[in-house]
Amino acid sequence: MRLVRFGAPGEEKPGLLDANDVVRDLSGVVDDIGGAALTPAGLARLKAIEPASLPAAPPGVRLGACVARPGHFIAVGLNYADHAEESGMAIPAEPVLFSKAPNCIVGPNDDVIQPKGSTKLDWEVELGIVIGSRARYVDEADARAHIAGFCLANDVSERAFQIERGGQWIKGKSCETFGPLGPFLATPDEIDDVQKLAMWCDVNGERRQRGSTATMIFGVDFLVSYLSQFMVLDVGDVIITGTPPGVGLGMKPPLYLKPGDVMTLGIEGLGEQRQKVVPFEG
Repeated sequence: MRLVRFGAPGEEKPGLLDANDVVRDLSGVVDDIGGAALTPAGLARLKAIEPASLPAAPPGVRLGACVARPGHFIAVGLNYADHAEESGMAIPAEPVLFSKAPNCIVGPNDDVIQPKGSTKLDWEVELGIVIGSRARYVDEADARAHIAGFCLANDVSERAFQIERGGQWIKGKSCETFGPLGPFLATPDEIDDVQKLAMWCDVNGERRQRGSTATMIFGVDFLVSYLSQFMVLDVGDVIITGTPPGVGLGMKPPLYLKPGDVMTLGIEGLGEQRQKVVPFEG
């Protein structure tokens, strides 16, 4: 299945994409794409529904983030060897973990706001993992059973806040609109091999990132297991898993986003996103 949330910001309804990419309304079946709907029992219930029996959403309807606001929005840094190299950082012996504020999550095609005082706004195409059952001290061999699905993410980053302001990376990763998710959550049966997915990101039509999940240092199952040794992962939590090379920070000289720039990005089997950068107002 490919699960979506659609409608105006703050008023999203749950839905799914049928075989013809028509958004079908699930609001008569579940409250949202989160919680019980993402458990194994919840997904089995949704999978049993004939999509044509559901009402269609209006054509061109806005898509929100594909998961209702998670309790945890965890990110993995430097998880591609070639990205670590371009960043001038050593390949980590263990995963580098940081948090993004859950309220930075937005829809896949919503505007990205350049925050007040920002000078080094950057892009990062990433694979997202959505948790489907509570994970606590999970073995790597059992990790896949705790995954509800996968999605496309843009780990928007403000490098000056992240690197030059001291403390934790969270301050450069959590600004308003810094977490586009979607367009859809793909259940694991939709993906042949999550560790062999092509990924890309363009800025203003020019290819900046090209990579594959095959070059991740720490794979999907390992990351779920590893994280569960340090925290309990609950249903609906989101983990984004690192980015391939080609970010603005790694260019020579570095190149950063400005208002009016447009990011387009995608991962094989997980759809595409498009965000325009707009200035902070207020």
